[in-house]
Amino acid sequence: MRQDRVFSLIGLATKAGRTVSGEFMTEKETKAGHAYLVIVAKDASENTKKQFRNMCDFYKVPIYFYGDKDTLGHAMGREFRASLAILDEGFARGIVKHLNAALTMETECDSRSDTEKNTIA
Repeated sequence: MRQDRVFSLIGLATKAGRTVSGEFMTEKETKAGHAYLVIVAKDASENTKKQFRNMCDFYKVPIYFYGDKDTLGHAMGREFRASLAILDEGFARGIVKHLNAALTMETECDSRSDTEKNTIA
C-alpha cells in the first residue's frame, strides 16, 4: 500500500511537470542544482547505481533505490525508466516520507521472516 502511494506521488509530480527521467536528464538537473530527490530502480545496472550514488553524494541530493524500471516508468506514464529526479521540494518531502515508511516496513518484514526461520529451525 505504501509502495502505491510512492508511485502515485511520482505520477502527480510528473503530471505537474516537476520530474525528469532517464540518465541524461536526471544527471543534468542534479548537477544544475534543480533536483531535490533522485530515485534509481533497484534493477538498474550496478554501474548506473554507482554513478548516481557518487553524483548525489557530491551534490548532496538524497537518493533512493526503489521499485523496478517497469514500475517507475509506469508511474510516470512512460516506458521503463531506470532513474528519475523530483524537481519540487514539496513533492520530494512527501515521497521521502512514504519511501522511508515503505523501506521500514520492508526491513521489518525481512527481519520477521528471519526470526520465523530461526524459530522454526
